[in-house]
Amino acid sequence: MNQNPNTQKVIVIGGGLGGLSAAISLASEGFQVELLEKNDKVGGKLNIMTKDGFTFDLGPSILTMPHVFEALFKRVGKNMADYVGIETVEPHWRNFFEDGTTIDLCADADNQRRELDKLGPNTAAEFERFMAYSRKLGTETEAGYFAKGLDTFWELLTCYGPMRSLNFDVFRNMDQGVRRFISNPKLVDILNYFIKYVGSSPYDSPALMNLMPYIQYEYGLWYVKGGMYGMAQAMEKLALELGVKIRLHAEVVEIQRHAKRAIAVVLQNGETLAADIVVSNMEVIPAMQSLLHSSASELQKMQRFEPSCSGLVLHLGVNRIYPQLAHHNFFYSDHPREHFDAVFKSHRLSDDPTIYLVAPCKTDPSQAPDGCEIIKILPHIPHIDPDKPLSADDYWALRERVLLKLERMGLTDLRQHIVTEEYWTPLDIQAKYYSNQGSIYGVVADRWKNLGFKAPQRSNELENVYFVGGSVNPGGGMPMVTLSGQLVRDKILADLNGK
Repeated sequence: MNQNPNTQKVIVIGGGLGGLSAAISLASEGFQVELLEKNDKVGGKLNIMTKDGFTFDLGPSILTMPHVFEALFKRVGKNMADYVGIETVEPHWRNFFEDGTTIDLCADADNQRRELDKLGPNTAAEFERFMAYSRKLGTETEAGYFAKGLDTFWELLTCYGPMRSLNFDVFRNMDQGVRRFISNPKLVDILNYFIKYVGSSPYDSPALMNLMPYIQYEYGLWYVKGGMYGMAQAMEKLALELGVKIRLHAEVVEIQRHAKRAIAVVLQNGETLAADIVVSNMEVIPAMQSLLHSSASELQKMQRFEPSCSGLVLHLGVNRIYPQLAHHNFFYSDHPREHFDAVFKSHRLSDDPTIYLVAPCKTDPSQAPDGCEIIKILPHIPHIDPDKPLSADDYWALRERVLLKLERMGLTDLRQHIVTEEYWTPLDIQAKYYSNQGSIYGVVADRWKNLGFKAPQRSNELENVYFVGGSVNPGGGMPMVTLSGQLVRDKILADLNGK
């Protein structure tokens, strides 16, 4: 039965980028939208903190696929550039190895070729062949999975057909897909670590994940001028202009139901708000547990959507400049397979982790006082495992291992130059964002557990409850969670129109 959106009240639970995108997308179609956020600001994991003269972006550090964000503004006749500025980052990132080798990933093709030539005379040609493969994966994915919001393997098979589905290199994992083309072990490590975007392992993820280099090179790698949090502020401003009501410090504790429909949400203060449609930006499994009070059998159906890894997050303000750093940097493990197995198999802290390090002052010196810079450090670590709990001492010992490794690999006397620090463990991430077991990226991409799919956007229990964010398709990361908000609009409109 066709229904008029103007008569439909939508409650959006959570003001992360997925929730903001859904609110904007639905308000632009005439729905009455109210967004409820438990914290003191919108943005979810895209968060910000000022401390001792330093401005820390607490969450995502990389912006890709800016056209996904621009689509929100274009749909209502606005220009994103009037709300937020973005600038390209070059090089994309710098890769450091224990033997002293340093390789940049560059947007400029000539610079990229010169960098790859450091690894041997055939490496650039191998990389070009790999990128053709990555481009094929990426364009196929954009044509169906992204464009149509496919939620399951059967939807993918129906969309693409059995033969075309083989284009996704379905019989290999990500690492095997890389090694089809790349012989140099350092370049294998670099390309395998694109898996950082989804917090998974290249040895378990489907080869489809090799689309990520194409995404990065095709659409660029960007920084939000003035700090990454500016994107959340821009989306908040647009939402308010479209009539979205945003309430902060408004924690939802229950979704009330009648038969197979949600009828209201209940806030922590006891207030009840009626709803025709509920969109949850809270991750699916925590929402099922705490808001929907789902049965054990319903939760059991979701176990294949295991949480991604978490991270030990160090935001350091240091009173010197490290000129050898780029904006984005990776310091690689000498034992990558052992590192990934520690995180994803045995759920322990790696003895020799690969470390992602962001030095945003290379692009934006205003984020720190003169003569200082920000060093953000993120090694991937296991999500919280109740059967193998890690102690505060365990996490602190990893902090020391990480800092010692960075000092050994060129960041001289790093610990002596720290003047301020913000330190987060998976327990902090879980408490702040209600993420599933401290996950950073939503659902792990695992070819055996879930074929790389995330949870569906439609609730299996209630016909008018939908999900957005990193735990549902199309997945984690700023553009994907923003796209999820646009795709959920399409699903809601289709459902209301009986399609």
